[in-house]
Formats: sequence, C-alpha cells, structure tokens
Amino acid sequence: MSWDTVTPYHRGFREFAETYEAFGFDDVHRDAMAFIPATPGLLLDVGAGSGRDAAWFAGRGWDVVAAEPADAMRREAARLHDSATIRWVDDRLPGLAAVHRLGLDFNLIWLSGVWMHLPPEERPRAMRKLAMLLKPGGRIVLTLRHGPAPGDRPMWPVGADEVERLGLDHGLALRVATRRTEDRGGRADVSWQTVILDLPDDGGGALPLLRSVILRQEKSSTYKLALLRCIARIADTSPNVAREAGDDVELPLGLIALYWIRMYKPLVERGLPQMPRDNPAFATDAFRALGGLAPFDLRPGASFADDAGLALRAALAASARVIAVMPARHLTYSDDTPVFATNYARRPSGAGRFVLDHETLWEYGATRVPLAVWQALRRMAAWLEPMLVAEWVRKTQEYAARTGRTVPTDDVLAALRWLEPERDTTFVRALAQQRIARGDVLACIWSQRNLRDRFDIDHCLPWSAWPCGDLWNLLPVATAVNRDSKRDRIVGAAALAEARPRILAWWHDTYLDAAPAIRARFIEEVRTTLPLAPGRTPDLDDLFAAVDFRRLRLKQETQLAEWSGAASH
Repeated sequence: MSWDTVTPYHRGFREFAETYEAFGFDDVHRDAMAFIPATPGLLLDVGAGSGRDAAWFAGRGWDVVAAEPADAMRREAARLHDSATIRWVDDRLPGLAAVHRLGLDFNLIWLSGVWMHLPPEERPRAMRKLAMLLKPGGRIVLTLRHGPAPGDRPMWPVGADEVERLGLDHGLALRVATRRTEDRGGRADVSWQTVILDLPDDGGGALPLLRSVILRQEKSSTYKLALLRCIARIADTSPNVAREAGDDVELPLGLIALYWIRMYKPLVERGLPQMPRDNPAFATDAFRALGGLAPFDLRPGASFADDAGLALRAALAASARVIAVMPARHLTYSDDTPVFATNYARRPSGAGRFVLDHETLWEYGATRVPLAVWQALRRMAAWLEPMLVAEWVRKTQEYAARTGRTVPTDDVLAALRWLEPERDTTFVRALAQQRIARGDVLACIWSQRNLRDRFDIDHCLPWSAWPCGDLWNLLPVATAVNRDSKRDRIVGAAALAEARPRILAWWHDTYLDAAPAIRARFIEEVRTTLPLAPGRTPDLDDLFAAVDFRRLRLKQETQLAEWSGAASH
C-alpha cells in the first residue's frame, strides 16, 4: 500500500510553519544540544519543514542541505529563512535520490519528527540510504514522536530499540537514547525521544572489499585492476552518469570501455605486458588504429568523424565485450558472486560522425555497482588510485619477468599516468571577445565591472583543486579580481549567490543562445559532470544549484580557503 505523508504538509503549510516557528530550536532540541558537534560542517536536514532547524545551524556556520518534499512548505521555508548557506532540495525518504546524486558526505544528518512518517517496511532502506550519506566519524540525530497518530497524517509507532537495530545493520553505533520528554505543545498523549547514532567507519564494508580486490584477489591479467580504476574514475569525475537501480547504481558500459581504452592505450603502444601471454583480447586492429588520438580526446561529449569514428566505435565494442565476459564476471565477493554485474548489449550500429554522448555510451550495455561500493569510490577515489596503480605496476613487471624482460617502474608509471587536458581557456575567451566586438556589454562575474579588451577567463571552481575545463565552469572576470584576490580559492556561498544573475546571463547568452555545436557541448558537459536529475535537460536554476553542490563537495574534499567576494577586497 502507498501512503501519502506529504500532501497534508503541502496543503496546511502555513499552519504547520507557524506551529514549528513558535518554538525555539534550543528549547525543542535541548536533549540533543550536548551532542551537536562543536565544529560546524556539512548538515543534511531531512524533512526540514519550516526551516527552523536548518536556519539555526546555518546561523552557527554550518553548510546545510535541507530536504523537504512538500512543495508549498519548502517554498515557505525558503521565504522565512533566506540564506545562501541553506540549499533546498525536493527529496524524501526512503530513497533520498536527489541528495545521493550530490556526492556529498555529511558530518551530521538531522531528522526531527520524521521517522514516524515511514512505514516499518521502508525503514531498513531508509537507514541504509542515510548511512551511505554519512561521513566516517559523522552522526545521525533522530527525534522520535511517541503517541497516537492525528487523523489527518499517517504515522506509525517508533522505538529507540528498532532504530538501534537498524543502525547496527549498517555499521552505525548507538551513542545515546534519551528518556522520553513531554510534548512542547502541551499534548498529554504525545512524548518525544532523541536517538543518536555514530558512524565509526565507512559503514558498508566497501573499503575492506575494495582493498581485497586490489591486493588479494587472484589475477590472471591486469583486467580487474583496470575495471575498478575505470569505475573509480567515473565515480570521481563523472558521477552524474549513474542511474539508480534498486540497491545499486548502473553505469553505461560504453563509458567504462572508453576509460578502459584510455588507460590501456599507452600500455599497449609501449609494449608493456598486461597478462602472461601478452596478447590483450581487446587490442584489435580498430584499437591500434586509435594511435593518433591523445588520451584526453577520449572523453564524454567528444566527436569523431570518418576513420577515427569507425575505429573508435569498433574498439569500444571489443573492449565492452571483454569487460563483460572477463573482469566483470571474475571480480567477485567471497561467495563468487560478481561485484559488478555487467550486461553487454553489442556494438551500436551506424556510420558517419560518432559522438560520445549519453545515449551512445548506454547503447553498449550497463554495469551495476553496489551502492555501498559506489559511495566508497566517490569518497575514497584519491586513496584508491595510488593503491591501484602500485598493484598494476607490480603485475606488469611480474608478467614481463616471465618472458625474461625487466621493465623499469618509471616506464610503467608513465604509461599509467592519467593525463588531463591542458589548462586552456582560448575558446571561451574568443566567445567573450566576439560578444564585446558586436557591442554586448560584458560585466565581470564577480565585481560587475564592465570588461573591455583586458579580462581573464576564470575557473569558477579552481583548476588547481579540480581540473575541469567545462564551459559552465569558465566565466569572464576582471583581471585584478582573478589574479589578486580570488586566485585558487573556492568561491564562498554568499559570493556565488550574489553573482547568480550574471552567471545565468553568461550561460544563456554565450552558450545556450549560440551555435548548435556550442549549445550541445555545454549541455553534454553539464549532464556528465554535475549532480543533476537524469532524463531531462536542466534549466538554468537547476544548473546553478548543481554548481553550488559541486562547490560544496570540492570544499569538503580539499579544505581550501573560501573567497568571500570582490567587494571585500
């Protein structure tokens, strides 16, 4: 049976908001106050209601993602608590699909008066989803409502013991369950209880599994290492291509095959053995015909004509088939069940220009990744990469030694290096100059100064922290602002929010209102790189919100200082 727990809050948003706002945070949550971390971090407020709690945290330096599924309530909350550090998301338990797409790890997850709205059969999945979002060392705080359900809203009984048991199933340890306290609204038959769960590790057993695959599982080639590295690369750089599939996510096999070719191309060209027989099954004539392509040419959104397109189409098919029948089948759990179940859908037909867009990459098939493994890869890609590369070097040297060859470590490392494109803003600079030449008034995104001949193209999210040259990330700015104040710092939430109208206008006028090829590139890069809902072209408001979420993730990963804006310098 499907229960509607959202509509009552949508219809009665004003009354509910007034009720919530009538009580102060410190009074309502006095039992939890001692357990709120002293150092602000990233907070997820699930079922954020009127925004009272989100605003309390934002006012104390927390970055807040507030998930509220009732549309009218969410709009009212955003009106009541207008803050650049509260990001409102239309999402709900048990899935929290939109929040999971953001790729963020939360220091604190806050559920105030939410758990009783979940039917008992949905709670195991809800707890699993929450645990996946929690940063190791993070904390979940739940307030449980005890008492009869009102006639206008479905509710189910809750208990601290049940919450503790569900938490243990996902690696969460009970920190405290307080005694019940009276209802602040004076309802004699209603009481409240606070339950706090901590995550001492990754919570899903994914990191031990990945370490076992890299260091312990038997390998007759480097294929398992390559598959894991491909998926880790996608998790780190292009997570938005994933789509939900129950307790897993699915990735396009074409994209895995693309990264596979990109990784193996330098190794094969240098004659470095990848198995004892030194005869990779995917190294077909079509694969070897790609010699003229640089590694970073092999990226989502790239376009190929004539012979290069035909060769790449065939090479992707051969690589996808090898992945499906070899490493995806033999990279397993202890019971021999494949970790990455893969369906190969054969080579897409067609001729002419070959474009590596979403649709094409999915045509080769799909690979399922368990959600716990996917989240661990997103969080720990930088930790896994050196381990993968070190083991890959060792296996390559082992295979070479069987034939009497000695391969220097530096040679293998050079071939395994993941090459990024050069930092190049020439194309976007030319677009800006064209607009100035035809009389458009172009303002600095950060300072609003009018730009003439002398300006810079700034990476909104700094290249030094994340080498992303996508069109959406490139903005025209005054040279002094870029070089003297912002430099390599991460733009702060307030500065980004202040620049919002200029950023939206730049995207629209320079990319979306441009030639079809520029528009198509802009949209494809957005869909691949940013945490956006799949299946539709995002509007500019969605895109801006996604950039802010990606900014939060970069801030979390790098700990770089924030830039507060041009006005303060």
